[in-house]
Amino acid sequence: MTVDTHHHLWDLDVRDQPWMTGPEMDSLRCDFRPADLQAAMRGTSVDATVLVQTVADPDETPEMLVLAETVDRVAAVVGWVDLTAKDARERIGRLQTHPSGGWLRGIRHQVEDEPDPDWLIRPDVLAGLGAVEDSGLLFELLVRPHQLPAAIKAAGQFPQMTFVLDHCAKPDVAAGELEPWASRIRVLAAHPNVVCKLSGLVTQDDWAAQPDPSRLRAYAEVVLEAFGPSRIMFGSDWPVCLLAASYAEVLGVAKDLTAGLSDAERAAVFDTTAREIYNL
Repeated sequence: MTVDTHHHLWDLDVRDQPWMTGPEMDSLRCDFRPADLQAAMRGTSVDATVLVQTVADPDETPEMLVLAETVDRVAAVVGWVDLTAKDARERIGRLQTHPSGGWLRGIRHQVEDEPDPDWLIRPDVLAGLGAVEDSGLLFELLVRPHQLPAAIKAAGQFPQMTFVLDHCAKPDVAAGELEPWASRIRVLAAHPNVVCKLSGLVTQDDWAAQPDPSRLRAYAEVVLEAFGPSRIMFGSDWPVCLLAASYAEVLGVAKDLTAGLSDAERAAVFDTTAREIYNL
């Protein structure tokens, strides 16, 4: 059994995806609906998924909760709340008491798009993170390497809340850069309340090249060593991954990168850790 801890769905007739900028994103400018997800997963071992928000729109999360209620294999939702809002606590509460609110497991914000590298540790954001902690939800870190110092401080400030690092903090695989990303990853991983998704690496590589685990191996080894297999979870990042690789190719690359692990360690990466973290 395999849990995919990171995928998206969108309908452009319902909502624009403003992060799709430039002609290189043209292949993603179409609808990706539940039937497309089911087709992408066909023939794989994936039996449960986590649906993750894509835009800073309060209407998206309730829609995703309804999808989790009705779409086979979608087993949890990571939604969005404006962490800077003075009533962030109430907004989270309304999501949790939504008729399908039982599927909500976490909150995420596209911190990677914030110009302030210290956005995560602004007083108003810290207050919002406190509301997430009090709600019993986890928080997903969508950051880039230069934002890791703030993520490290935030994780230390809320030791009782689980933080999930998305896409290994997006190292520059295409340029072959390991530092300072690797050193910062090790510091973040020293916080036991942080887990990491083995996701998003193929789209940090050259999109025109065939998916090649050898170009990603150094980055996978850093996170595997830093977090340990028991704090790593597979994520496809579908359909964004289609910029560089198919669903099946991403899963195959992840299995190649973890081939040196024991059976129990691989089971943690692909299944058991995700079921525990997301309470599936």
